[in-house]
Amino acid sequence: MFNVFGRWYRRKFSDPDAAMLLILILLTAAVLLVWGELIMPVLVAAVIAYLLDWPVTRLVRIGLGRTLACSMVLLGFVAVSIGILVGLVPIISRQSINLIQETPLIWQNAQDWVLTLPEKYPDYVQVYHIHQMMEGLNDKLVEVGEQLISVSVHSIGNVAALLVYLILVPLMVFFMLKDKRFFVQSISGVLPQERRLITQVGHEMNTQIANYIRGKVIEIIIVGAVSCITFVLMDLRYAILLGVLVGLSVLIPYIGAAVVTIPVAVVAMFQWGITPQFWYLMVAYGIIQALDGNLLVPVLFSEAVSLHPLYIIIAVLFFGGLWGFWGVFFAIPLATLVKALITAWSSDVGGSSLIS
Repeated sequence: MFNVFGRWYRRKFSDPDAAMLLILILLTAAVLLVWGELIMPVLVAAVIAYLLDWPVTRLVRIGLGRTLACSMVLLGFVAVSIGILVGLVPIISRQSINLIQETPLIWQNAQDWVLTLPEKYPDYVQVYHIHQMMEGLNDKLVEVGEQLISVSVHSIGNVAALLVYLILVPLMVFFMLKDKRFFVQSISGVLPQERRLITQVGHEMNTQIANYIRGKVIEIIIVGAVSCITFVLMDLRYAILLGVLVGLSVLIPYIGAAVVTIPVAVVAMFQWGITPQFWYLMVAYGIIQALDGNLLVPVLFSEAVSLHPLYIIIAVLFFGGLWGFWGVFFAIPLATLVKALITAWSSDVGGSSLIS
């Protein structure tokens, strides 16, 4: 057994390039684990700069100076962000508050409907079981409410940190975009000479993640806009809030669509009951999800992230269980990194990646 492991280790890591790649991964993971919270503003600025580098590069190619291009793109990004905050956030906040205020009424109506089940189906549903289930659910809801209140009180202390983000992050983004070549050369100077596999993984990650992010942003805008318009035309309450939730749900493949279906169905049932209007809305919502999964996603991601759906689901479950929300959010980029690493380590022995 040890001989087999030893031969595998020598085959994979006897190459200095492979060893340097492994050391870089371990050092990066250690830095993020120990100092992740301290350097979070830098990481946020780096991610935003990475996203904005594509339009800056296009403007530079048409003849603009890099400083002017960076200023224009950054000002456009800030203007769009402010426009979203001013135009969309108040509507979403207002609808969220109204939905929270009506939640007890929705829950009471749901309990009344559930209590009618023993009369309709006496052979299958017992009153005792219904009451027992309701008591357990009420206890859980009270516990969740207390947790939300404690989180809200705790978040007040983060106002100062938010101000730091609003001031420092745009400045760091500007300098990262403007002096990109300087920072790339500085990082290259720190890396070891045995960096063939590091460069290979970096190039693959850059191509895959850039395509994925661009496609995902387009998908969020299209799905969110179509959902908002559909819900507004069908006169669904909290249409903008639910439409935005549907748009954001595409960030979490497969699981997000299933989860966001619950609030859409609950609000529609509370508004119309089990009526033809309710079924019309659910059919329209199902059509949106079907077009997203079978038309929009293949068009946008046909050459972006070559991961099998099974591996995507496994990545969401694994990284979500490991790091919670952020693990789910970054599941596909992390899975892409794993794929790039497997490809790099397999290339030396002529193997091919198992995740393709």
